Amino acid sequence: MTVADYGAQALVVWSLKRSFPGAPFSLVGEEDSDDLLSSPQGLIMLEKVTHFVNETLAASYPGTAPLTTDDVVDLIDYGVSDGGPVGRYWVLDPIDGTRGFVGMRQYAVCLGLLDNGEVVVGALGAPNLPQWSISEVDCAEGQSGRSFVEDGVGSMFAAEIGKGTYTGPLFESGLPMQRVFCNDTLPPAKARYMESFEVKHSNHKLSLAVAGKIGIELPSLKLDSQAKYGALARGDASIFMRFPPASYREKIWDHAAGAIVITEAGACITDTEGNPLDFSQGRFFPPLNGKNGGVIAATPSMHKAIMQALSELPDEMKMFDGSMH
Repeated sequence: MTVADYGAQALVVWSLKRSFPGAPFSLVGEEDSDDLLSSPQGLIMLEKVTHFVNETLAASYPGTAPLTTDDVVDLIDYGVSDGGPVGRYWVLDPIDGTRGFVGMRQYAVCLGLLDNGEVVVGALGAPNLPQWSISEVDCAEGQSGRSFVEDGVGSMFAAEIGKGTYTGPLFESGLPMQRVFCNDTLPPAKARYMESFEVKHSNHKLSLAVAGKIGIELPSLKLDSQAKYGALARGDASIFMRFPPASYREKIWDHAAGAIVITEAGACITDTEGNPLDFSQGRFFPPLNGKNGGVIAATPSMHKAIMQALSELPDEMKMFDGSMH
């Protein structure tokens, strides 16, 4: 984990508690303080995290009393909730796509609100995602240099159950105001599909086989993080396929915010056997028949075509151990 992961979690928790003073607070977060407190190197990182958190608070909320390292540890450790099917709790991935963040590619800050195991609110902040329709160049390394200097770079998405999905500039105050919908009008030959940037994260060969079977001709867009869900919600692409190694367990913070962003925009999201994603079982999705279920997110017509294609492909093609391929 990076200083940014820990710092972002502390800042989001600080902001949520400030926004809802006195309210019961529970959060399923990716980070905890164990590594920060277990070694001299971790303690050095904790000092850096505290410095940058205080620097950010001083710039955004002048007059705020500086936080101590103990304060920052407490904020980070609010994320240790187990989640589950009862009550309201936040789900946070403070830097989704850490490899993308380090590689100066795409990454996102992702926050969802669950009510009795159902995602009811979601927000994505993608600093390197442009406000125009993305292409291969927007997926490559070196994008983070554009975020604060290039007009139109930095996108935010927000959704509430039953009320739609909205997008807008990330670096402006206020909620996004432009309603967006997925694009289910394209024939397969003109549709784009997205997949993980890292080849160890998903079976790219299987994605290519599925794409070919349903008639997709354009190459995939390879993006890190839930920025993919934002791109799908506003029609940049029609499909996101994720086929992780069978031993991998999907975490709810990797999909909670993105799931409601795309469903409120009209898209579908399931595991690879067509089951709805179950956010009510704790910090991880339950295994599916002894294996991880993966994720298929797509416009309605494309989702149906993908499920049909998967049912027709041989099982040996679906085997994947995460090795380079």
